[in-house]
Amino acid sequence: MIDSNCTRGEHQGEMKDSLKHILFDLDGTLTDPKEGITKSVEYALNQFSIEVEHPDLLIPYIGPPLYDSFIEIQGFTAEAAAQAVEFYRERYRTLGMFENHVIPGIPELLQSLRAKGFELYVATSKPIVFAEQILRHYELDGFFKYAAGSNLDGTRSKKREVIQHVLEENNLLASQSLMIGDREHDIIGAKACGVASVGVLFGYGSGEELSAAGADYIAHTVEEVGDIILRLQRNELNE
Repeated sequence: MIDSNCTRGEHQGEMKDSLKHILFDLDGTLTDPKEGITKSVEYALNQFSIEVEHPDLLIPYIGPPLYDSFIEIQGFTAEAAAQAVEFYRERYRTLGMFENHVIPGIPELLQSLRAKGFELYVATSKPIVFAEQILRHYELDGFFKYAAGSNLDGTRSKKREVIQHVLEENNLLASQSLMIGDREHDIIGAKACGVASVGVLFGYGSGEELSAAGADYIAHTVEEVGDIILRLQRNELNE
């Protein structure tokens, strides 16, 4: 179902127009943020006297908007979830943001795509103020024409809203765009905006999750992402 607030693209399971614009999720797609996010979520939960047996139990928090996750995963009230987000940011803005690393092969993929004439964008649910710092810190910012994320006040936190913001701010046609992400939220948001999607399995979503969300293509490796993009450009996947 295409949300009425989103641009209607021609895409319905295949690229109708020439592919020109590639949108990337950040966490789990460009970088591996596991340590920083899980430790910062643990810190937030500790403020509520909730002990976590192992940080890996908090991996489901990677990707979706944090406020939503504190409600859906932890069962917090809206008020407690908002407070938990603030506790999370206390640690994340000073430590967690940099407990992170670039996924191997990503810089080479981005460089190759740029060399082939694609325009690259970041579409993340992470607050843009943090996303921009991460991109600069890991020297990825130069690859991207534009980066969009959520606001610190919680607005524009849904992936649909972020993708739509990228399309509108850059006058992009949904039918010429492709979203790359590792969680169902990336795929659902892309579909809502009429944008084709690639779900990646080197992040934190499973093949079952991505397929159930309606991913048009699945990539097991960074190299396979590049292969899918080039095959779409040559229309080899549209037959």
